[in-house]
Amino acid sequence: MEKSCTLLVHFDKGTPAIANEIKEALEGNDVPAKIDAMKKAVMLLLNGETLPQLFITIVRYVLPSEDHTIQKLLLLYLEIIDKTDSKGRVLPEMILICQNLRNNLQHPNEYIRGVTLRFLCRLNETEIIEPLIPSVLQNLEHRHPYIRRNAILAVMSIYKLPQGEQLLIDAPEMIEKVLSTEQDQSAKRDAFLMLFTCAQDRAINYLLTHVDRVSEWGELLQMVVLELIRKVCRTNQNEKGKYITIIISLLNAPSTAVIYECAGTLVSLSSAPTAIRAAATTYCQLLLSQSDNNVKLIVLHQLNELKSSHRDIMVEMIMDVLRALSSPNLDIRRNTLDIVLELITPRNINEVVLTLKKEVVKTQSGELEKNGEYRQMLIQAIHSCAVKFPEVASTVVHMLMDFLGDSNVGSAVDVIIFVREIIETNPKLRVSIITRLLDTFYQIRAARVCSCALWIIGEYCLSLSEVESGIATIKQCLGELPFYSVSEEGEDTDSSKKVQQVNSITVSSKRPAVLADGTYATQSAASETSFSLPTLVQGSLASGNLRSLLLTGDFFLGAVVACTLTKLILRLEEVQPSKVEVNRASTQALLIMVSMLQLGQSPVLLHPIDSDSYDRIVLCIRLLCNTGDDIRKIWLQSCRQSFVEMLKEKKSQEEKEIKSKALISHAQPDDLIDFYHLKSRKGMSQLELEDEVQDDLKRATGEFVKDGNDANKLNRILQLTGFSDPVYAEAYVTVHHYDIILDVMVINRTKETLQNLCLELATMGDLKLVDRPQNYTLAPESSKQIKANIKVSSTETGVIFGNIVYETSNVHERTVIVLNDIHVDIMDYISPAVCSDVAFRTMWAEFEWENKVAVNTVIQDEKEFIDHIIKSTNMKCLTALSALDGECGFLAANLYAKSVFGEDALVNVSIEKQVDGKLSGYIRIRSKTQGIALSLGDKITLKQKGGI
Repeated sequence: MEKSCTLLVHFDKGTPAIANEIKEALEGNDVPAKIDAMKKAVMLLLNGETLPQLFITIVRYVLPSEDHTIQKLLLLYLEIIDKTDSKGRVLPEMILICQNLRNNLQHPNEYIRGVTLRFLCRLNETEIIEPLIPSVLQNLEHRHPYIRRNAILAVMSIYKLPQGEQLLIDAPEMIEKVLSTEQDQSAKRDAFLMLFTCAQDRAINYLLTHVDRVSEWGELLQMVVLELIRKVCRTNQNEKGKYITIIISLLNAPSTAVIYECAGTLVSLSSAPTAIRAAATTYCQLLLSQSDNNVKLIVLHQLNELKSSHRDIMVEMIMDVLRALSSPNLDIRRNTLDIVLELITPRNINEVVLTLKKEVVKTQSGELEKNGEYRQMLIQAIHSCAVKFPEVASTVVHMLMDFLGDSNVGSAVDVIIFVREIIETNPKLRVSIITRLLDTFYQIRAARVCSCALWIIGEYCLSLSEVESGIATIKQCLGELPFYSVSEEGEDTDSSKKVQQVNSITVSSKRPAVLADGTYATQSAASETSFSLPTLVQGSLASGNLRSLLLTGDFFLGAVVACTLTKLILRLEEVQPSKVEVNRASTQALLIMVSMLQLGQSPVLLHPIDSDSYDRIVLCIRLLCNTGDDIRKIWLQSCRQSFVEMLKEKKSQEEKEIKSKALISHAQPDDLIDFYHLKSRKGMSQLELEDEVQDDLKRATGEFVKDGNDANKLNRILQLTGFSDPVYAEAYVTVHHYDIILDVMVINRTKETLQNLCLELATMGDLKLVDRPQNYTLAPESSKQIKANIKVSSTETGVIFGNIVYETSNVHERTVIVLNDIHVDIMDYISPAVCSDVAFRTMWAEFEWENKVAVNTVIQDEKEFIDHIIKSTNMKCLTALSALDGECGFLAANLYAKSVFGEDALVNVSIEKQVDGKLSGYIRIRSKTQGIALSLGDKITLKQKGGI
């Protein structure tokens, strides 16, 4: 077992110093050499060496030294060495140490006294401490606060020893007197901490006696006071009224740490609106006054917790929270917007949207690097506001349409998606949106934004002028036809429209030649042969975005252009009485489509047109040549109807998520409900009355009832040893974010007393043991609860293994029982989460770790298999439910989850039903770290064979 020590230094044992060399250095008079020798001795002892021959040398030559560094190293040495024999008795030579410690406690130098008192805090041997107690007590009255402070801590540590109360019977009384007369704030804090730890009643009495002066105490003492209040109120709920008054008075303290702790304590102890409002106000003040981004993120997390439990009060603070957008940090801005979007009400929506609009305008003038990302976040926030409250859409949609040509493609995509949804949900804005879109269409530079904008033009240009303007805009952005031409040598073409590429083949002939000095050289003759190739016609700068995108080979956009022109021509037939105009427009549209097909099949592009886009454009050509009523209905009505259905489904899905997040609580039939109107209000403050009301409401609605399922708890009990082993052990595993708590019950099934029983654990993976194992004595047929804490640093699957070691009086050898392994489940660390399709695709492209798992299951229904994977992996299905319906034999879905460490887990399931009815395909997992990809893959491989 490792010995406890405050000094932990890595030391390479490959070249250890010889004990004799250390001994010689210690016996010399050179102080630096002595310091080096003491350091080497301490390091060797920490690495398992015993060095018993050095003790007497150190007593003779090191103890008398007056050097402070040597004295500090001496105390570290004394802390490490064994001070007792194998039977637990103090070694006789420790008497020499006692005399030296007593001298140090009476030393004229304050530093020597202070470090010696601190050393006593780490001593556990009462035989060594007992003769030093008078000297320790004398230091309680020393003139220097450093010594008084350490003397108080020494008294507290001595009093906490198993026999400490016999050694210092009146310690609490002495410390209380010191507390009443002490002026140093740090010493007062230590004194109050001693009373809080060892004599809580005295600490409470002192606090209530000086309740009017608490706000004048120092920061350190106020922090201990808050800790005492939390502890007292948890054990006795009825007394929290008088303590909450103290907390509220501390909210005006000058220390920000005290203010933060006060707010947290208020929220944990009281549900009264006054207390919650005071805490929320405090958090908002800290959010604005603190410059550290980490502090801001912590405060935002606390506000988010308040929002989920006290939304009505947080709604009042929404504008204060919005002021945090002034921070340049993107994480702070993102968290702020997430909180604000869930606090929007009809009363504050106009103020919120106005603030967001001002922030969007600021992103245009600013020169910060991440203005584009911030603008995208603001646009998404405004989109959410407009969906919840359609009446504000008219105030923001035109301003946002200025960003359709934004260099940040994400922002432009969010804007066009927002416009697409608003133009359907707000029919009154249709005309103005279409007009603005046609005016700004030439500014769009991203193909995806162009595609969505073209769809809007094709669906929502209804009047004659709109249809003609739509066709004219598309023609202008495509430029003059054709898209390419064959350039001949000597042909005079307009340089503004054509870029000639004259390709030549150089034919060279070589022959030897004699130079003037008589040496030989090679003479080359070259001739150029010109020929003509087809070249792209780039067009003038006035011709717009569609042409430049088409000439890069984006024929998906070309297919969208063809479909949009087809819709506009079909609608023109309905609104244009002149057949001549319709025929002229139709002919021009057909010419454009044929030109795109010719461009796609020409050799001027590196990649020819894909088959899907080709078929789509050909379909549009055939449709314009021969139109039927059924086809017209499909193109002009069914497409828009499908979009309406998609919006309805999206809205219903959001409503379901909100309902699922709502707190479901039920009151038991026999729960006690106190009616505070019938209670005596004598001596109760307004805050206590409000607290009573809130507690009654929670009891009536069942909020105090925890929905912990006992069956789930039983599932977490793991058997560690066999039923036939002399010691039976089982563990209850509790996972809480970064911590794993093992509550191990050990039962002695023998008729003998087990001595030095120790639970030895080890870990594999990113797990770390916090506590060191301790020895226990177990009586016959008795049990013992042993707790072990383990820290988790990532979602990688970890394993906990170990054994139980014990001794009996009959057998001198130690008995070892090997325990079953405990596998830490990744499902405890990931939770379902939601992200947009754009964000999912972006992360999918960025993440470098991929784990590909082949589908191998007995399940034969595609939907049933997807549900089974979702349930097994604890992930959220991002694919709409309507997309999973039907019996086509194919199914693809995207799943998403987030770990407690902030890691993203992406899963794509692609399956196909074979002829024999079995499912085949692949499940691909992507993440930023290797651990989560491998762990999820192992989990899916293990679970996919089973049924639901």
